[in-house]
Amino acid sequence: MALSTSTNLSSSRTKLVLNLLSVYTLWGSTYLFIHFMTERMPPLYMAGCRLLTAGLILYLYARLTGNARPTRKEWLSAGMIGVLLLTIANGGMTVAIQYIPTGIAALLGGMLPLFIMVLNWLSFSKVRPTKLASLGLLVGLAGIIMLVQPGGFKATSSQSWIGIAIIILSNLSWATGTLLSGRVSLPTQIVSSAIQMLVGGGILLLISLMVEPVSLISISYAPTKAIGALIYLVIFGSIIGFSSYAWLARNAPPQLLSTYAYVNPVVAMLLGWAFAGESLTGQSIVAGLIILSGVVLITMGKKR
Repeated sequence: MALSTSTNLSSSRTKLVLNLLSVYTLWGSTYLFIHFMTERMPPLYMAGCRLLTAGLILYLYARLTGNARPTRKEWLSAGMIGVLLLTIANGGMTVAIQYIPTGIAALLGGMLPLFIMVLNWLSFSKVRPTKLASLGLLVGLAGIIMLVQPGGFKATSSQSWIGIAIIILSNLSWATGTLLSGRVSLPTQIVSSAIQMLVGGGILLLISLMVEPVSLISISYAPTKAIGALIYLVIFGSIIGFSSYAWLARNAPPQLLSTYAYVNPVVAMLLGWAFAGESLTGQSIVAGLIILSGVVLITMGKKR
């Protein structure tokens, strides 16, 4: 009996480590592969194709494994969350990477806990942040100010500011969708995620057809590198990465799960430097460390 308990604990610990590594590395790598996917293809079009493909695969898998068919109300609720999380936030991040380096985009995206904390305080639960979380907010803002100063990354130009503004909007939309998720009627986790991808990706594709020089068959003209990045993002970013995150959400302490917000940017910056030729200045490294410190303080403040 003791041996069985020990084996179960060891197996659970192994699953925890593997799923954490999956979220750390796979989600951290998505920024680089979004860059590869959209180097020579319109960003909204490729983001829409990615999400629609992943959503279709996930929905078919969910139905084949016995998950109940979602009701009309659940479709509407999950679809609304999908618009906030994927059409606006994910689509916005995909566009922002056209203007700023992937590592910087990941750092600014890693400030999501800040947006969730402030939005939850002002509009949802009205819960005032702890002193530690408030300190984290100030530290994180100081890091952002240093990051976007001249010399923080390449040259801070008008185009850089477009990317920064888009990521701020994306973080706000993701925070809103996250906080709303617990207040609306949703189907099972896997079905909800599939619907979010289908709706979010479908709207992105419609917008792309209206504003980008593409057609439904433009994917057939995509370079091999873009197709490879798309396949990677569908399988590893959307399906495997999400599955790991969903498992951690059910089985890991919230404070441990939240560490992905400050590990992903580090992974993204290193991959961008190694494979996309993105420069790492001393100022950007210091600013990144300050931002990550702010996120850590916010996460620690939540626990108390």
